[in-house]
Amino acid sequence: MKTGATTGNGTAGSGAGPGVGSGVGPAIGPAVNGSGSAHLRAVLRAPVYEAAVLTPLETMESLSARLGTTVSVKREDRQPIHSFKIRGAYTRMRALTSVERDHGVIAASAGNHAQGVALSAALLGIESILVMPRTTAPIKVEAVRAHGASVVLLGDTFDEAKEEALRLAGAHGYTYVAPFEDPLVIAGQGTVGLELIQQDAHLDRVFVPVGGGGLAAGVAALVKNLMPDIQVIGVEPEDAACLTAALAAGHPVDLPEVSRFAEGVAVKRIGDTTFAMCRDHLDDVVTVDSDEICAAIKDIFEDVRAVAEPAGAVALAGLKKYVEQHDIHGERLAHVLSGANVNFHSLRYISERAELGEQREALFGVTIPERRGSFLDFLTVLAGRAVTEFNYRVDRSPEARIFVGVQLAHGLAERAEIANALGEAGYRVIDLSDDETAKSHVRYMIGGRPPAIAEQAYSFEFPEHPGALIRFLTQLGTRWNITMFHYRSHGADYGRVLCAFEGVEHDLDFHRHVEDLGYPCRDVSTSPALSYFLLP
Repeated sequence: MKTGATTGNGTAGSGAGPGVGSGVGPAIGPAVNGSGSAHLRAVLRAPVYEAAVLTPLETMESLSARLGTTVSVKREDRQPIHSFKIRGAYTRMRALTSVERDHGVIAASAGNHAQGVALSAALLGIESILVMPRTTAPIKVEAVRAHGASVVLLGDTFDEAKEEALRLAGAHGYTYVAPFEDPLVIAGQGTVGLELIQQDAHLDRVFVPVGGGGLAAGVAALVKNLMPDIQVIGVEPEDAACLTAALAAGHPVDLPEVSRFAEGVAVKRIGDTTFAMCRDHLDDVVTVDSDEICAAIKDIFEDVRAVAEPAGAVALAGLKKYVEQHDIHGERLAHVLSGANVNFHSLRYISERAELGEQREALFGVTIPERRGSFLDFLTVLAGRAVTEFNYRVDRSPEARIFVGVQLAHGLAERAEIANALGEAGYRVIDLSDDETAKSHVRYMIGGRPPAIAEQAYSFEFPEHPGALIRFLTQLGTRWNITMFHYRSHGADYGRVLCAFEGVEHDLDFHRHVEDLGYPCRDVSTSPALSYFLLP
């Protein structure tokens, strides 16, 4: 990496100058190497406009005014499949030989790449088969079928779908169209970078999302070859940061697990080719959490009335974080809105978390006297701030524990100010704004505390498809007493369950059984929110 990569809390650079980086890997360069001219020729020759369109670069007026810097959005949601993936898929398939065309193509994807392959196949008159995880949202499956492709639903993850696609390719002679680890796919995605510098040659920085790395590699290599003064910064979800992990190790590695929230960039292992190109051409890497992504989705909607999918807003989330970390003002910044194939039902979760991601809402647990007028007294301490959420259930105690959301105008500093004011007024208070268990489960479960029992609480994730919850419970079994349970569908491809069990802390059989289930699982018994509201 040209200047050294940083994690989400890195310190590389400020203003317009290159940074030194806190370093998740050694500084590597130069940014323009011997392979640059070959990539440049491939991008210039990519026949993308036979299938794709030149998308606009639009200024986000409200966000620009708020940040004090010009922010533009590259509208790849305006492509025929509402994603940049058509560029790479068509470029690769346009180069097929006549024999390969006769045999057809196959690919594995959870959505956008599948639509790119399906549309490209339809335009080129080629048979296509798409292997998709069973967890794929029906809207995406139907979009692929609408282009005339055959769909095979298999497995719960992309890796399982890919394994089956490669097996079928070998058995039937199909050409496998990779989603990112292919020079022609990378060249097709690189046309995004070419358009960016044609549309604004005075950009200071470009932010691109990183999943398997095809878009980031293609854009960064193109920009650095033509206009090396423009910084190109990759952005990853912090719970699917395969490039960050590869930079730390010096080579691609498998992540033990990835969050599926931003499924378009939820990749366990970056490609070998894309890793080398990202390492050599990206100026920096920043990671963002789910709440920050939700806030970016809201920003995009409010400014340009586009509804981005979570992966599509990752780059903007990184841009906002980078501007704050490095105190950037007066620059020209662009980010790629990479896709808008959002599952409608996930918008509920996005809406709930956007305010937290923007630091416009804080969540607190507060103990107040159980007497008439207590709520009014409590509101007085808030000094006119709007209450966004208030959860309470009587439990015959002389004190009440309430879960309250408060609207913020000044971010983190105001959170601390509110907590201090409540403490000075004699209230016991705990800030739960960063407690994932509180945000995902506890806020929906306020209802009194149980009698004293020995219990352990766990958070599980399982593939979300019809019958998934009953399958999870069946596998969990009936041997151990469940003392608490919460599940809420967010329209994502993975469901999340909070579950507590009685008397299992030292039960080796229980812990072996949980491990054998094969679902991602965390012991959350020490969550402050659980201790405050739900555990005895």
